Amino acid sequence: MSIFDFLSGQFIDVIHWTDDTRDTMVSRFERQGHEIKYGAKLTVREGQAAVFVHEGQLADVFTPGLYMLETNNMPIMTTLQHWDHGFRSPFKSEIYFVNTTRFTDLKWGTKNPIMLRDPEFGPIRLRAFGTYTIKVADPALFLREIVGTDGDFTADEVTFQIRNIIVQEVSRALAASGIPALDMAANTKDLGDLVAKAIDGTVAQYGLTIPELYIENISLPPAVEKALDERTSRGIAGNLDDHMKWKAAEAMSQPGSAAGQAMGMGMGAGLGMQMGNMMQTGPWGAAPQPAAAAPPPPPPPPVEHVWHIAQAGQTSGPFSKAAMGRKVTEGALTRETMVWTQGQDGWMTAEDTELAQLFTVMPPPPPGA
Repeated sequence: MSIFDFLSGQFIDVIHWTDDTRDTMVSRFERQGHEIKYGAKLTVREGQAAVFVHEGQLADVFTPGLYMLETNNMPIMTTLQHWDHGFRSPFKSEIYFVNTTRFTDLKWGTKNPIMLRDPEFGPIRLRAFGTYTIKVADPALFLREIVGTDGDFTADEVTFQIRNIIVQEVSRALAASGIPALDMAANTKDLGDLVAKAIDGTVAQYGLTIPELYIENISLPPAVEKALDERTSRGIAGNLDDHMKWKAAEAMSQPGSAAGQAMGMGMGAGLGMQMGNMMQTGPWGAAPQPAAAAPPPPPPPPVEHVWHIAQAGQTSGPFSKAAMGRKVTEGALTRETMVWTQGQDGWMTAEDTELAQLFTVMPPPPPGA
């Protein structure tokens, strides 16, 4: 090392860090021999924190602001260096700048399906995925538990562990929720808040926090999705018979399509069979013989009337015509007896109806009797 480099290192007294990446969480301030000049200026920008590590021991933590590295704002370092006795030489320490902003659009997802018991479908497998954000809440704890001596620590180095924690808690939350699979889309926000709250205690042990966690999708296996789509299609189609008629008519309206050709061939075959049946009368080349006319069906049997009798203000019946004939023989029915049957206009004497033929079997009384 040249004398110029040595002197430049001794007189540089401005310590700061600017980050042009999107994934750096911790960056170590590199100094030759780790010598920090007493009274140097430390600039900590918004979204940063500066952590001093002296001889392997974590010392002071600085939040955003401009600092003069002196005894009045470095109490822990003062104790370690005994500056209270007037020591003013440069001190050897490591300075780690910690990014305290949110790291967004981090992905998580279930590698294997989650087995659970659905209230509607029974045993079922689900997959879930989404995004989350992380933020350093305790720079000193994060440096001690996760970073260690890594001078260029990125978000990818910790997100793998965070994803495992999220997937474990998502599996437990979905299995214990009791929400039907078809209703989970309406409850993703509540499930996301529940998962974030459940894992907050675990990630807090790393000095981290998860401000946001989103469940973007909860999906069914492909076979179940296909069956569900078919069920939905049947519901949209409505009446199955009408749907099939409409599909057949649509296929026939497209002669160039395979379905239209198949329908045309089917109709042609049907017409051909009908014409063949019509031509199968007589020898080949002979004119078709007319089919013999079928005999007419017999006429329906006549409707037999039933009769009612009115005597002494009382009615009796109904009686068949044969029963009325027996009453004539017994003398219970005479020509003057009032009778009625359906279709007759009021009560009439028996001799004025078709019952008059019942009295021809006996001669009338002789004249003057």
